[in-house]
Parts: sequence; C-alpha cells; structure tokens
Amino acid sequence: MKTEKKDGWIRRLYHWTVSWADHKAGTHALFWIAFAESSFFPIPPDILLMALCFGARQKALYYALVCTVGSVLGGIAGWLIGWGLRDTVAMPLLALFDPSGHTRETIELWYATYGFWGILIAAITPIPYKVFTVFSGMMHYSLPLLVIASIIGRGFRFFVVASIIRSFGPKVRPFIEKHLEWCFVAGTALLIGGFVLIKFLR
Repeated sequence: MKTEKKDGWIRRLYHWTVSWADHKAGTHALFWIAFAESSFFPIPPDILLMALCFGARQKALYYALVCTVGSVLGGIAGWLIGWGLRDTVAMPLLALFDPSGHTRETIELWYATYGFWGILIAAITPIPYKVFTVFSGMMHYSLPLLVIASIIGRGFRFFVVASIIRSFGPKVRPFIEKHLEWCFVAGTALLIGGFVLIKFLR
C-alpha cells in the first residue's frame, strides 16, 4: 500500500510538471523546475524541456538555454545549502534522495580520482544532480569548478536533447522518452572519450 501511494504521488508530480508545457508561463516554469531540480525537486527538467520543444521546435535551443541557466543557478543554491545548512537542510535532503549513501560514495570517489572531470561526469549522467551539488557544498568542494562543470555538463545534456528534437521532431519522440537516460550515458562516454583522445594526441 505504501508503494502505491508513493507511485501515485510521483505520477501526479510528473503530470503537473508536463502540464506547464501548455501554459503561457511554461518557459518560466522550465527555469524554476530546472533551478529546483538541482537542489531538491525530484522530477528532472528534461521532461518539461522535451514537451516544450515538441510544442515549439523553432524555440528548442532557447528552451535549452533557459534550462541550463536555471540548472546552473540551482546547482549554486544546492552547494550553498550543503555549505551553510548542513544539519538542518542538507542532511535530510541527502537522506531523502540518497538513503543508502551509495551516490555520495561514488561522487567522493569521482572527485578524489578525477577532480573537475568527476564533476563534469555527474553534471551529464542521470545520477541525482541535487545530491552532487548539496554534497559538494558539505564537503567544501570548489564552487567555481562546480559552476564551470555545470555549465558544460548541463548545457551539453539539455542542448543535445533540444537539438535532436529541433532537427527530427516527432520521429524521435518515442525513442528519446524511452531511452533518455541511456542517451545521456552515451553522450557522456563520447564527451570523455574526446577529451582522452585530445590528451593522448598531445
């Protein structure tokens, strides 16, 4: 019974998010959902971004920009929450979105091993970015590095989705919605592979 209630709540929140695509304030909603998702909101902004892009393909890149700006600013807010509100807000948030602590362990390993590149990976991949931003603030990871990686990573993620929809429209809609996370993983692998190749060629 508890599982059914949880699923119902998530489903309602999902439909509420998508409903903004038909609202005149949809662009504003996209910004604030992207902002909130980087620190506490459970539904990724990609859902509303795709809905808006499908509705107005000529504005797809503009929507991607709005989504990126909102997400980066939300990431800064998440970092500040972790840095300044560790016990009162940050820890309850992490317990809610990462109860096992596994994501935090992964983030700590990535940061220790790859530094900036670890942040960049987290910005693109489907791991809960809010966990990364809040945890980064708690651990006093570099805020400037977080901002730079967020601009590159989140921008890459959102602009890829928007560009595909702008170019191919409804033809790719079923595939993107079904395999969205795998698309992000593949894009991350290609991006990292490109950096490794450049370093190797040097």
